[in-house]
Amino acid sequence: MPRYVDGYVLPVPKRNVAAYRRIARKAGRVWRDHGALEYVECVADDVKPGKWTSFPRSVKLKRNETVVFAYIVYRSRAQRDRVNADVMKDPRLAGMMKPGAMPFDTRRMFWGGFRTIVSR
Repeated sequence: MPRYVDGYVLPVPKRNVAAYRRIARKAGRVWRDHGALEYVECVADDVKPGKWTSFPRSVKLKRNETVVFAYIVYRSRAQRDRVNADVMKDPRLAGMMKPGAMPFDTRRMFWGGFRTIVSR
């Protein structure tokens, strides 16, 4: 059955990875409580800078930072839209929504929604 996936890439200062992990665990609980099928956050392990493009280049990675790749899986785009609307109203995330509350530079984060074309 086709799924819908939101994907995220962001730079996190290495000294803030533990703080980011705490926020990600909380966010994962919230997204799952509202119906997301899967919530995954990954920290870079083997992501070399490329000549023209790469994960590090995509977020203008600084020397003291690492890349985080994350994705959330849903049944469909419609379900994703409902889940995200509910998540944004969830009081458990209110503290994270304040400017400057995140342990990374949100201006260098990017994301998008993707239709699944192969899933095995």
